[in-house]
Amino acid sequence: MSSNVNIGEFLATRTFLNPHKEALYDVDSDRRLTYTELNERTNRCCNGLLEFGLQKGDRVALLSHNRHEFAESFFGPTKAGLVIMPLNWRLTAEELSFILKDGGATTIIFDGEFTPVVEQIRAMGADGSDLANFVCIGPDNTPDWAIDYDAMLERSSPEEPGVKAGPDDNIFIMYTSGTTGHPKGVVHTHNTLMWGLLTFNATADTHFNDRYLLVMPMFHVGALTPLISSVYLGTTLVMCRSFDPVKTWELIEQERITTSLAVPAMLNFMLQVPDYERYDWSSVRYFASGAAPVPASLIETYMAMGIQINQIYGMTETCGPACMIGPDDAVAKIGSTGKAFFHTDVRIVDADGNDQPPGEPGEVWVRGPHIMKEYWKRPDATAETIVDGWLHTGDIASWDEERFVTIQDRMKDMIISGGENIYPAEVENVLLQHPDIADVAVIGQQSAKWGESPVAVIVPAGESVDEAALLAYCEGKLARFKIPKGVVVVDAIPRNPSGKILKRILREQFPGPAPE
Repeated sequence: MSSNVNIGEFLATRTFLNPHKEALYDVDSDRRLTYTELNERTNRCCNGLLEFGLQKGDRVALLSHNRHEFAESFFGPTKAGLVIMPLNWRLTAEELSFILKDGGATTIIFDGEFTPVVEQIRAMGADGSDLANFVCIGPDNTPDWAIDYDAMLERSSPEEPGVKAGPDDNIFIMYTSGTTGHPKGVVHTHNTLMWGLLTFNATADTHFNDRYLLVMPMFHVGALTPLISSVYLGTTLVMCRSFDPVKTWELIEQERITTSLAVPAMLNFMLQVPDYERYDWSSVRYFASGAAPVPASLIETYMAMGIQINQIYGMTETCGPACMIGPDDAVAKIGSTGKAFFHTDVRIVDADGNDQPPGEPGEVWVRGPHIMKEYWKRPDATAETIVDGWLHTGDIASWDEERFVTIQDRMKDMIISGGENIYPAEVENVLLQHPDIADVAVIGQQSAKWGESPVAVIVPAGESVDEAALLAYCEGKLARFKIPKGVVVVDAIPRNPSGKILKRILREQFPGPAPE
């Protein structure tokens, strides 16, 4: 096996070492694949795409639910140096069009369920995307303008592809919503992703014989990195199309799950399952949780069940890792997101970049070899975010004398609803196009169901506004999770002398809870 740093080739190496071990179980298709079977299918996928004339560096978009074809469509193309663009399937055609055009994807592999949205993008022509090749994951629903995924694999070679990528070549571009209303593409290379794997596995409690339950969508780095890590370690991945709390408990018992990652809202939903106590979760060592601080009460409930909740703090720009609390500290430091990962440096600084003493809040800076290469085609944004090797996160935290970090707030006013990032500026830009709105600010309010939900604080252009009509106006323009749950009417939006909205004041005035 090659010693070259190529993430796709990691699958070939794992296949060489453990050819007959179960690599993954795709629950919804009830399909189990050994490492040999998975590697062969990834090779067929890669070779099929190369027949389109794709070259190293060309972008391939993935629009799919969690399924084994997603894993194949990631590992295969990356062997040949193709760059993957995982797409959030909750976005509208208009939102996806911006990402596809910005990233310059020429090929898309899409779940047949998303044929209507892909058709909308195709109808936009060259203004909507640069897509020339369409591959549909079936079964039996491939439109006449697309190529059937299974048919492509069947006619393609199972041999290892000849074109290779090296450590400094790009491997994926993952788009995150931007504070200016437009998403930015986070670029990672084979090398930064490898260091993400090394960093995670040197810090987290991971074992060769683990059975990892994947319930997060794989267009999130919080699911993509564990997918790749499972191959690197040789563990078995149990993959669900989407999160369902009842099904999660059933799989934990039936598949003898040892660990997983779930956002706090998911952990909360699992406790709402009637008679969840009847399930056998004795195989579980811990659940990792991220995307938002985990309430101490939730941690304590799971601790009483014998399940540790290990908080992780990270972001797409760090390939996932920044801070994590280990199994030996989860109880004593309940509520903390832990210390910096292995191979990772973390600072908490004041406005002048000076390190804050214990107990004093400041911005979190992160440094490590797993930090992103850049924002795609955004040199100014890259230079603002990475300064002298330090990633300026925009998040506010404090730490104690032992350097255990506790996340407190978000400088960028980002809302995290059910694990999904919502940037108010994007929602505000849509609402401001409505003729009945003179001014608007979107804030997050506490939600028992989602952790946070967006709420629009508006200044009406006339005497009154129709709340239902305003929310309906957002349909089709924003993904459903971004649409405000409610509307608050005010006479004026508070702003500072430079015109920036004072979100802190609005959050104090309207703490919620948000309408459900």
